Amino acid sequence: MHYVLARITVKPEAADAARQLLTTLVAESRQEAGCVSYELYQQAAAPHVFQTVEQWQDEAAANAHMATPHLGAAVAAAGPLFAAPPEILAYSKLA
Repeated sequence: MHYVLARITVKPEAADAARQLLTTLVAESRQEAGCVSYELYQQAAAPHVFQTVEQWQDEAAANAHMATPHLGAAVAAAGPLFAAPPEILAYSKLA
């Protein structure tokens, strides 16, 4: 298994628009081959901060996700909303 955590910080006034965009992205991503789980969280104390927790069958499936048209379109649409570049980290489960 391959895990990806992405922290997305948008401008505070863009939280609602980002939530809509990210919810659509999650629904599309869950349909991809190799997607085991794809969850979206919104920080309670800072609603302009989002976190995805993704589980992929392997690194190849996660890399294929990064090249999908729907992810590219979402990143392009979200660009003006970002307060900082997304932080995307990959993990291997140890225990």
